Amino acid sequence: MPYHIQELSATESVAVFRALASESRARIIELLAERDMNINELSTALGLAQPSITKHIQILEEAGLVESDYLAGPQGTQKRCRRVHDRLLIEMAGRPYRPDCVSEIEVPVGMYTQIEAVPTCGLANRERFIGHLDNPVSFFLPERATAELIWSAGGFVEYVFTNSLPLEASVVGVDLAMEICSEAPGYNNDYPSDITVWLNGFEIGTWSSPGDFGGTRGRLNPNWWHDNLNQFGLLKVWQVNNHGTSIDGMIISPVKIDDLGIRPWQTIRVRIGVKPESPNQGGFTLFGKGFGNYEQDLVLRLHYV
Repeated sequence: MPYHIQELSATESVAVFRALASESRARIIELLAERDMNINELSTALGLAQPSITKHIQILEEAGLVESDYLAGPQGTQKRCRRVHDRLLIEMAGRPYRPDCVSEIEVPVGMYTQIEAVPTCGLANRERFIGHLDNPVSFFLPERATAELIWSAGGFVEYVFTNSLPLEASVVGVDLAMEICSEAPGYNNDYPSDITVWLNGFEIGTWSSPGDFGGTRGRLNPNWWHDNLNQFGLLKVWQVNNHGTSIDGMIISPVKIDDLGIRPWQTIRVRIGVKPESPNQGGFTLFGKGFGNYEQDLVLRLHYV
């Protein structure tokens, strides 16, 4: 499922804080992050009576944190619960302005238009490695369009998103979400890399990845993917609006949406890479739908009026 972020003002978050002011309810949210569960499964996992679990679920539903469906089961109807949000952002100064209109565009990680790959590098789909490892020529094989994982010790990769909004639309914000980390031989959880993003040629901000993560298997990785390789990244969201550029809600750059020249029926160029002068030269790894922990490719959301 796509990664879902909910933004709340301080006043809107009161019910959420009340719902989470319970260790049992917080644990339910963690369990539902792994998979949907019914009341009996939650009762067994937490060692609580089913009536107690039912009451906790009701409170979480009222706060908008959990949704439930009644489905036919082997022993009658069962109530199956799922978590609604993956991340909550609380704006202490009040909710930032967000228009109601949002257009989302998703591009597979293998559908890049330009790439400068530096060994160690490679790409893979759900079935196999593509081409030869550590050979940049492999990135130009036709099969690269099926790639759901790419990695490079340096350089950059660039994508083109098509903006097909109505001609009268005015873009007032853009979000770019991706699962990403550094690139080390094998994996190295302490391997920093300064990863920069450009939109339409404008440098919008740099995030310092702490490492190339392994040791725990990525939730979506195919069975053939070796345990001694990197396993997952972190879900990072670059956001540009009228106030500047932020990563996960924290302002990092003065670049504003009007600087980017985003217009309807024009392409939007997204470049991800490591600048040669950056202190931490740890490369980058991009995870698509079939690898890592988040079932999504590169996602661009356009907020418009």
